[in-house]
Amino acid sequence: MRLFLLILLLTFPVQASDPQSDIKAVLTTQVDSWNKGDIPTFVTTYTEDCIFVGKPILQGRAQLLARYQKKYPTPDAMGHLTFSNLAVHILDKDVAMVTADWHLDRNAAGGGPVGGYFSLVLHRQNGQWKIALDHTSQTS
Repeated sequence: MRLFLLILLLTFPVQASDPQSDIKAVLTTQVDSWNKGDIPTFVTTYTEDCIFVGKPILQGRAQLLARYQKKYPTPDAMGHLTFSNLAVHILDKDVAMVTADWHLDRNAAGGGPVGGYFSLVLHRQNGQWKIALDHTSQTS
C-alpha cells in the first residue's frame, strides 16, 4: 500500500504556480507592508541590485530603503497606499512587466493626497518574483 501511495504521489501532476497570481501577491505584500508602516518588508519585494527610476535614479535595495525611510519618516507621511488599474504582462517564464496607478491617501500633516503611475519589470529568481526595475512617476 505504501509503495502504491508513493508511486501515486510521484506521478501525480504538480500544479505549477500561476505567475499572474504570484506577481499580484508581491504587490499585495507591498501594499500590506506599506500600510503597516513596514518599509523594510516593502523593499524585500525588490532584487538586491534593483534599479529605481524616479527622483533620483537609484541602484540597489539599500539605496531604495534609505530613500523611502527619508522621504516617508512618519505614519502621516506614509499615508494609506492603494494600487489601481493593475495590468500584469508575462514576457517569458521568468520576466514580467506590471503597470498601475498608485495613490497615497494622506492627511494635511502628511502632505496631503498624492499619486501617480508606475511600471515594473519583475524577474523570477529561485522561484520568487522580485522587482528588478521600478519606474515611478508622481502626477498629483
